Amino acid sequence: MKPKILTTLPAYTRAAFLADALAGITVAMVALPLSIAIAIASGADPATGLVTAVVAGFLISALGGSRVQIGGPTGAFIVVVFAVIATHGYDGLVVATFMAGVILLIAAVLRAGSLIAHVPEAVINGFTIGIAIIIAASQLADALGLEVTGLPADFLPKLAALWAARGTLSVDALGVCLVTIVLIVALRRMFPRWPGLIAAVGLTSAAAALLGLDVDTIVSRFGALPDHLPVPALPDLSVARLVELLPSALVIAFLAGVESLLSAIVADRMIEDTHRPNAELMAQGAANIGSALFGGLPATGAIARTATNVRAGGATPVAGMVHALTVLAMMMVAAPLVGQLALPALAAVLIVTAWNMSEPHKWRQYWAEPFADRALLLLTLVLTVLADLTIAIGVGVALGLALRFARRKSPPADWRPPER
Repeated sequence: MKPKILTTLPAYTRAAFLADALAGITVAMVALPLSIAIAIASGADPATGLVTAVVAGFLISALGGSRVQIGGPTGAFIVVVFAVIATHGYDGLVVATFMAGVILLIAAVLRAGSLIAHVPEAVINGFTIGIAIIIAASQLADALGLEVTGLPADFLPKLAALWAARGTLSVDALGVCLVTIVLIVALRRMFPRWPGLIAAVGLTSAAAALLGLDVDTIVSRFGALPDHLPVPALPDLSVARLVELLPSALVIAFLAGVESLLSAIVADRMIEDTHRPNAELMAQGAANIGSALFGGLPATGAIARTATNVRAGGATPVAGMVHALTVLAMMMVAAPLVGQLALPALAAVLIVTAWNMSEPHKWRQYWAEPFADRALLLLTLVLTVLADLTIAIGVGVALGLALRFARRKSPPADWRPPER
């Protein structure tokens, strides 16, 4: 339960701080456009993504059980958050996030961090690919510049609405999106240690403005971004509201726990260290409570941002804290400039994120698994896309544990963490 920062600080040096500070600033350049894009895709105000990156990101690093974990809003939550907001309103999401934080604190006290080993890998892969498909579909309207009002939340009706609006396709928006994707991929390959994400989005947004292209920006659609954090406040915690939102809170807590611990495992292998799973759950609980108090989104450890932190030289939790403070500084100083980012460029960010989440380089490997594992992956994927994430997780975990019980006499296979 002891936070890693208490382990690293006694031997901390000025050189270590400089390395962590540079890594934290680098990660902030990645987190800024990604946090805004995730908030927009979730049906929330863009500012909530920044608030989450600042508040939750700071707490996850300060209290967490990993040396290099970076926290904030992630793509895995888009589906759940969108559904909760559509059904219960944004205030309902804040209550559910607060409850999820409390659930994670209880899980940490009960030392449930080791239970991640019992979630079947096929289930994790299935709902991750399913979420990636939903995220990509949710970005098609902005990527293509389609004029759609009241876009349905369900997958098939959404595709039908997008197809019906195909006549409103904007060549300008499509061009900005495609160029941004190319720049993101190219910059990531040529300069893997540098924040190519913000460079790509900034360049294409600037080009769109200079060329007078007809594309929406954050300001034109949502208004100006705030230059400060909101005042913290308790959400409505009436008994009726708590009971109504408990299922959503359980799903948020499950996703936050699984995603953060997966990210910590990946980080361990990158830096040859061992994280403290129950301290990590405690940090996730505190971060989600903190995010809710400031009106933010659910948060968890972010695998892509954590990997960026490691590649940039981050070695202690200070890097993650610097990342959060840098995002806050950019809010305070450059909010009007950030507001000019083009929405098709932000859509490109999430399309690339969805592609990376699905890990296409592993598809052949998945298909080589035993039939039962393939069937479990496909079932979880289909239920995630066409039914509901709660149903997908419940059915997938139940069937996966039954499958594991049936194989209890067979030697376990090596577990492979995702690389997204």
